[in-house]
Amino acid sequence: MLTNVATALIGIGDIWIVGRLEDAAVQGAVDVGARLFAVLFTVMNFLKTGTTGLVAQAGTRGGLSSGAQEQAALLARALFIGLTIAALLLIAKPLLLPALLGALGAEGRVLDAARVYAEIRYWSAPGVMANLALMGFLVGQRRMKAVLAIEVAYNLLNLALGLWFVLAMDFGIAGIGWSSFIAEYAKLAVLAAVVLSGVAGRELLTALRDRAVLRWQVLRPFLSVNRDLFLRTLVLMVALALLTRLSAERGPEVLAANGIIYQLFVFTALLLDGFENAAQVLNGERLGAGDRAGFGGYVYAILWRGLGAAVVVAGVFVLLADPILASFAATPAVAEIAQGSAIWLVIIPFAGVASFVLDGVYVGASWTRALLGTMAGAVLCYGVLLWLSWPLGNDGLWLSFTAFLALRAVLQLLYLPRLMRRSFG
Repeated sequence: MLTNVATALIGIGDIWIVGRLEDAAVQGAVDVGARLFAVLFTVMNFLKTGTTGLVAQAGTRGGLSSGAQEQAALLARALFIGLTIAALLLIAKPLLLPALLGALGAEGRVLDAARVYAEIRYWSAPGVMANLALMGFLVGQRRMKAVLAIEVAYNLLNLALGLWFVLAMDFGIAGIGWSSFIAEYAKLAVLAAVVLSGVAGRELLTALRDRAVLRWQVLRPFLSVNRDLFLRTLVLMVALALLTRLSAERGPEVLAANGIIYQLFVFTALLLDGFENAAQVLNGERLGAGDRAGFGGYVYAILWRGLGAAVVVAGVFVLLADPILASFAATPAVAEIAQGSAIWLVIIPFAGVASFVLDGVYVGASWTRALLGTMAGAVLCYGVLLWLSWPLGNDGLWLSFTAFLALRAVLQLLYLPRLMRRSFG
């Protein structure tokens, strides 16, 4: 949970720093840029989640030595796939970047500022892809203290650079792009040093020299899991992009206000995703060991603890939502709109926590096809709700989004008994 909170600080820090410029269009542009890279980079998060689940399963399958070798081979495949994706993204940049900016509905000054930010941050793609694979490997090995230290250092560096470039050096929105770029490659250097040190590093170097690690026969199952996770995340990013697109249609003030609420939602989701990470590792290990009772016990225990954490998060927003939102807003108008929708910050943790935990269960067990199916079903209903709730204004957008999160959990719970029977008998 602490690691995920550190991850959330990067988006929140960017929104806060740009808010000091007192320009709603520029603050809206940061939200558009952040959402663009949520589509472009976060959709590749399968490199982390898929690697985590498979590495956790490998750790309890076979002996200690064979498990370490299989884990290293999985990391080698993840790095190969990640860097291949990064190369393709860089090749496609002249066509892909303008198309994504246009799809998010940015216009005028918002579009100009978002383009400046995106042109810089896009070049961090190779670092992002490699970092996802390396982080997934460390989480799958339960090396969470190292992951926490790296994430905290990464976000502190990004925040410090952002403050320096934007407020001291007067780089404007370009400073946010450069701070993200530099921090991403600094994170890669530290992650590589951590993984390459000790036994894991020796096994990885051996795996990288072995061409058999990338044979189609062994690469195909890895690609199958990650294909489903990629498509599932792509569907999720489309749902989030719809929120930005419809916010932009209501003007720069609504876009900026919803950008603040969205970043606080991301903070909440990443905090509660600590239970998802736990489910990925613990349920993945129990599946690898063939332990049905342990698997079911972890599902129950993690769900209840996640609900308890949601109560705490919601309570914080009941007490502090208005001053928090005001501190981020670039103008009084943005603050007023955001505070008018503050109730959703209280409701969303309850709607989302079960789906976050069950995501981890499904990923840890490699039930990725079912995960994709439940996501697709929930998004179809979400699209209908957005259309029906349009007359409700901004509250209609957040009502639809909250219902989307809750519906995902319902579908996942309905599938769970059937998947357990299939995996354990």
